[in-house]
Amino acid sequence: MEFNTSLIPGRLIKRYKRFLADVRLEDDSIVTAHCTNSGTMKTCLEENAPVYLTPVNDPKRKTKFTWEMIFINGDWIGINTSIPNILAFEAVRDGTIEKLKGYNRVEREVQFQDSRFDVYAENDTERCFIEVKNVTMKEGTFALFPDAVTTRGRKHLETLIRAKETGFRSVMLYVIQRMDVEKFGPARAIDPEYADVLEKAYSAGVEIIPVQAKVTPEKIEIVKELPFEL
Repeated sequence: MEFNTSLIPGRLIKRYKRFLADVRLEDDSIVTAHCTNSGTMKTCLEENAPVYLTPVNDPKRKTKFTWEMIFINGDWIGINTSIPNILAFEAVRDGTIEKLKGYNRVEREVQFQDSRFDVYAENDTERCFIEVKNVTMKEGTFALFPDAVTTRGRKHLETLIRAKETGFRSVMLYVIQRMDVEKFGPARAIDPEYADVLEKAYSAGVEIIPVQAKVTPEKIEIVKELPFEL
């Protein structure tokens, strides 16, 4: 996924009220940017760290910028939670994730029972629901999800289980928008119920595919699959 506009550099002053972040731009002016990430953003917040913003030309928007990424640990971390859905759709459509190749019909936001899954894909032999989660939290060499308790995330897993039982292929795709990790796991200390339901889903045949995305101010691209431990 390439950015279709030049991003605006700045430095993070603070993130507050979950959806807002104050940023000092290079001309020393201070702007408020929209933060799409509703989680705690543990391990991806650092005052005065370089950030990039997307300018937004929408008269209905109170904030004129969207916060895209932050530079920590020598590399960029993508914090925009809408990006993984775009990456996942493009990757399944283009066949760039080895385990998700071979689909000739790919759609976004498709309803199944009480959930709306991020990606639906099918070919002549199977139908597949894919739920996508953005991962930014790091602990040692692990990328962990979630960074806050998520009842919605548990609901998606339960619905993926039911989809699997109904005959669909069911996939939980974790998009890790940072390069300083080597494997994926559930954040059991933060949400033990989510970790338990993820194990239940895996045992029921729901596939877990963690992929790592390289983030730069020009583009964000999935580069490889990572191993996982439950």
